[in-house]
Amino acid sequence: MDLYPLWNSLRIAAISSVLVFFLGIVAAYYAARLPRAVKGVLDVVLTLPMVLPPTVCGYFLILVFGVKRPLGMFLSQFGIKFVMTWYGGILAATVVAFPLMYRTARGAFESFDKTLAYAGQTLGLSNTYIFWRIRMPACRQGILAGTVLAFARALGEYGATSMLIGYTPGRTATISTTVYQLWRTNDEGGAFTWVMINLAISAVVLLCVNMLEDRQKKAVKR
Repeated sequence: MDLYPLWNSLRIAAISSVLVFFLGIVAAYYAARLPRAVKGVLDVVLTLPMVLPPTVCGYFLILVFGVKRPLGMFLSQFGIKFVMTWYGGILAATVVAFPLMYRTARGAFESFDKTLAYAGQTLGLSNTYIFWRIRMPACRQGILAGTVLAFARALGEYGATSMLIGYTPGRTATISTTVYQLWRTNDEGGAFTWVMINLAISAVVLLCVNMLEDRQKKAVKR
């Protein structure tokens, strides 16, 4: 059994989760401090990939990063090509998973007790110190939950991924695209095997999310 789809899916999901973690935190932190009207507009823009069909997201990515598009042609001069490459899957997964991390992190930041930050400022602590040593630990449960959900979304991504990187065995194949390809070629046994693998990974991810939520509820009660 060729395990490349599993390895490729895991590395795409892992790398995109790291990117989404930092991008989502930065966007959520600054969005939570914006005026309500501006924040509303920004929310629409940043969460749009969550409500759009994944294939539409993939189509927009092709329009921007296609080899015949200005940006795609510019990047290709440096050997960077997102179309039909495995790391193009990172781009697709990041775009689709980002809204989950952003919304979860923003909710965590908005529920943060700002008096803790004010107290730190009165003690002469820098904003950087307050963010990493006070705000982030207080919001860690929500942020961790968002990271896990983003990883799960990136792992199961199909629409944007199939549009941007397609399916090439040993190069761009992921679990989702492999399931479709095996089903399309009437290999139902192989497709079922990969479905069960995906189900097992998804079940573990959901258990992690539930554990984080339980810990957050216990922390709130205390």
